[in-house]
Amino acid sequence: MIRVGFGIDVHRFVEGRDLWIGGVKVPYELGLDGHSDADVLIHAICDALLGAANLRDIGFQFPDNSDEFLNIDSKILLRRTGELLAEKGYKIGNIDATVAAQAPKLNPHIPAMQETMAAVLGIGSDMLSIKATTTERLGFEGRKEGITAYATVLIEK
Repeated sequence: MIRVGFGIDVHRFVEGRDLWIGGVKVPYELGLDGHSDADVLIHAICDALLGAANLRDIGFQFPDNSDEFLNIDSKILLRRTGELLAEKGYKIGNIDATVAAQAPKLNPHIPAMQETMAAVLGIGSDMLSIKATTTERLGFEGRKEGITAYATVLIEK
């Protein structure tokens, strides 16, 4: 059985936080606001994986009103998501993700993101595609107010 999932996540920029995207600390003067480390890319991928397996979403599995997940490293959430899929007998076919951000430039960090998240999930880095785009200065991303990430996944039993 093959299943497909889609995920999206959005976080706004704030001062005083590190910027984590795809499990990698990206140098930038602002970070993203959130209950966890606000890794927008990992959150979108978790939502896509959970949705594909009919396991609801990241907010259901890892509630943002729980102290257990306060400031948690999102790589832990990604690992737990992979474990939830494995418990239901699924394995990851591939992940395709896009991050929309006017700034910072993310292309130099993509190989490290692929390697980091693939290692967490126990898959080959060639099974995880990440693209970065700007919104040509349009919308909240274009105004540098935040970042959006989108992910599509294929899982199989």
